Amino acid sequence: MGPELTLLSENEYERLSSGEMSPAMAAKYLQEGVRLRSFDEVLRGLYPGGDLQARLTEALLRAEPEANPENVGRSVRNWVSGHSKPTRREDIFKIAFALELSEGQANRLLGICTDYGVHYRNGRDVVYAWFLRTGGAYCEARDFFTALPEMPRLDSLPDNGSPHLTRELQSAFLQVHSKAELRECYIDNLGSFGALHLRAYEYFRRYLDKLVHPVPAWTGMEEPDYSMEAIMELYFSMHMPSSRSRCGYSVVQRLIKNNWPNTTALKNIRSRKLDVPRKLLLLLYVITENVVDGEYRETDEDYLSPRERLDDHWFALNAILADCGMPPLDPRNATDWLVLYAVTATDESMSERMEKVIEHMFAC
Repeated sequence: MGPELTLLSENEYERLSSGEMSPAMAAKYLQEGVRLRSFDEVLRGLYPGGDLQARLTEALLRAEPEANPENVGRSVRNWVSGHSKPTRREDIFKIAFALELSEGQANRLLGICTDYGVHYRNGRDVVYAWFLRTGGAYCEARDFFTALPEMPRLDSLPDNGSPHLTRELQSAFLQVHSKAELRECYIDNLGSFGALHLRAYEYFRRYLDKLVHPVPAWTGMEEPDYSMEAIMELYFSMHMPSSRSRCGYSVVQRLIKNNWPNTTALKNIRSRKLDVPRKLLLLLYVITENVVDGEYRETDEDYLSPRERLDDHWFALNAILADCGMPPLDPRNATDWLVLYAVTATDESMSERMEKVIEHMFAC
């Protein structure tokens, strides 16, 4: 099945693969039945010690002596109690160092909180990852990075750059065994660093091009390109309330609505002003049914069972997410659950199936 699932997650996967839920039933179950995975659950799984709150509070105050102890204590209490999760990557790295997590564990924590794991084209990330890997301390890693030359903001692939640049950089930094070598490797690769993720953008561009030019050139039919406004209205509206207000919404409604794309976001991502959110990549997969090159896919066949259809898309989606440095699908994540329900569609398109669930979820 790909990434290992816990018993609760596996139960959700089995339920999704049954094909027995109507969109109305799915909307009700998603809001009332799914036991969502929380940040504090993940945190305690990574560090089961009874001194979690005290250890985090002490470590964060030691890292930032000028910080307000009351504010730090409140943030940590909220994280540990499941009321909130950190969104700043710097805070997540502080947590990783405080709990002496491995690079892989830090990668998981980053992915859960920020859509992406360790970004090996980001100078700060590779330095922090190296210090985690070698058992260093947060303040040591921060001071080391601060003394390095400033990282340029390169948001596109360098001329004649490798399509596997991120993996090549990761491999290069894995060969580093000392601070001197780390500094040398960092400076040698300075021209390859960038703030945004290249692979995610390549997937975004391919999917978006399919929506901008829905009629293939080989058909000989001429049709004007769709604008971002038209694409938003035609494909992304899905009965999602347009108001920014989340007042009166349930937890699941807020999670589904949060970071839902709009026209401005699509334009900014297309122009490389913003990174590609994980949710947008999943939505584009559903909207295009991952058909961007006209190739035959067995998942298009009617004879597949809901379980076979789900299995195929599970593997395909997780391969894409892994390629982009994003965490794998989690059936106990509200958006992921909705996507997994949508990809089992047989008598309708995936997006139509998703739209029906959203319509039931937000019905007044």
